[in-house]
Amino acid sequence: MSSDQIGERLHHTGFVVVSIAAVMESFCRAVGGSNWSETWYDSVQRVRVAFIYPSHPGDPSVELVEPAGTGSPVEKFLERGGGLHHLCYEVEKLDKALQIGSARGLVMIRRPQPAVAFGGRRIAWLLSREGLLIEYLERAC
Repeated sequence: MSSDQIGERLHHTGFVVVSIAAVMESFCRAVGGSNWSETWYDSVQRVRVAFIYPSHPGDPSVELVEPAGTGSPVEKFLERGGGLHHLCYEVEKLDKALQIGSARGLVMIRRPQPAVAFGGRRIAWLLSREGLLIEYLERAC
């Protein structure tokens, strides 16, 4: 199945860190970013997130993810050292992308829900048999 069936485009890579504020500047420099976003608190996902924007418009960004208290879904990942956490693809139609993802062997582990950092656009989480965590982000209309 070709990627143009769902119009997917790599939107960002997600990294789990202890503290966004503590690593933002050095992380931005290391990845050659041009600047970064504000930090958002997402009460649904129980995380704080911020984005490092690429030097070349249209290239994927880097998302830094920090747990927002105990019980955060990324807390255990951070206890194991943190680091590269997921790939996020922006898709034309989320529901169709989930169907195609399932046909590719991906398993949905979190149903579509609005995300604060994306202005309420829906995201869904999938997992490959190999353990690759994939986020689908619904493209803005």
